[in-house]
Amino acid sequence: MHATEACESLINGLSFLAVLAVSAVRHASRYHKLRRRLPQLFLLIFVLWSTADVLLVHRHFHEEQIHLDYRPPERQRIFITSVFWDKERTLPIQWNNAVVELANVFGADNIFVSVYESGGSFGTRDTLRELDGALESVGVQRKITIADPSPDNEALKNPSADRKHIAASARLRNLSLKPLYDLRDAGTFFDRVLFLNDVVFTKEDVLSLLNTNYNTYTAACSFDILCPPSDSDALAIRDADGHETVMQKWPFFRSSRSREAMKFMLPVPVRSCWGDMVFMGTEEIYSTRPYQFRTVPDGLADRHVVASESCLIHADNYISKRRGVYLNPFVRVGDNAAANSAPRPQGHWLSTWEILESIWENRLRRWFSSPFLKGWSLQSRIAEWKKEDENNKERGDFCLTYEIQAAGT
Repeated sequence: MHATEACESLINGLSFLAVLAVSAVRHASRYHKLRRRLPQLFLLIFVLWSTADVLLVHRHFHEEQIHLDYRPPERQRIFITSVFWDKERTLPIQWNNAVVELANVFGADNIFVSVYESGGSFGTRDTLRELDGALESVGVQRKITIADPSPDNEALKNPSADRKHIAASARLRNLSLKPLYDLRDAGTFFDRVLFLNDVVFTKEDVLSLLNTNYNTYTAACSFDILCPPSDSDALAIRDADGHETVMQKWPFFRSSRSREAMKFMLPVPVRSCWGDMVFMGTEEIYSTRPYQFRTVPDGLADRHVVASESCLIHADNYISKRRGVYLNPFVRVGDNAAANSAPRPQGHWLSTWEILESIWENRLRRWFSSPFLKGWSLQSRIAEWKKEDENNKERGDFCLTYEIQAAGT
């Protein structure tokens, strides 16, 4: 029997033993010796269970790290799209270099770059003008739009769960995708859409994300296990059972499918996700139905029930259930250029103590909390809305959450 199978068998056996121990507590008053030994028994179960957990996590990490796939696929056409609006941030020059490098990876004829900038910093605008020239020099088709500030820029300063923020974000994302539809109408098609934030990344990050789950998915999102998701990303992430994350650190999830995959650094099945780098298939985009980023119906928003446009885009994709949506925990991109370019450690990125602490915190949170407490109140608002009209339906019901409004609204 392999060590992995042995550890899994041990965990299953300890789970059964723990149930027996709890049952024995009820009858401990009859057995004086058993009552005295129960603390020792529970301690033994805890130590063995924890040891097996840590060994399994480390072993799977090494196995998956060995099999990371950085090979460029044969002739993939990639539509790259980005939206910039934050006046407080400046696009790093490394971002330009990495985007141009993708022309060498996929071929200049196989990528199109669409950037929509509205109300960003002067530094970002200068960097984008440099990008335009660099892409032209290598023969990459592109559309880089530098627009004047609009009311959307003010709305995007609101909390991520504010309806105005979500509506503005959806509009800007759709504007960045407009060239994709124009090219489709002109007879030019792409295999994948790559959504990129203003973060430092490498071609290896892109290829690893592209090859998530052996390149079989509807969408694949980057995910840094060492950092909690941003507010906007957390609003879009739902585990395989449609729940929000149960905690803001590894292993994050309530669903056993999502949690176990995250623990073992496998592609993590989820209902929806978003991140600094996202690959999405184009099958639904090229279908006859309208397929765009959107908000919830006004009737729900009026009841202060909202949903992230980045979650609803998955809910609207009928292919998601067939091919799946995944997080890739090995694709860590972010703002820090030095950290991103530094060699990745061969061992697990989390210490043994962090693994042990986080696994037990996750267990306790799952054992002593329920998503249905929050869900009950939310569902009552949704039920009221549905009663108003039999046509009131929302495909992305698992995306719904309470609105967090900006101060003074």
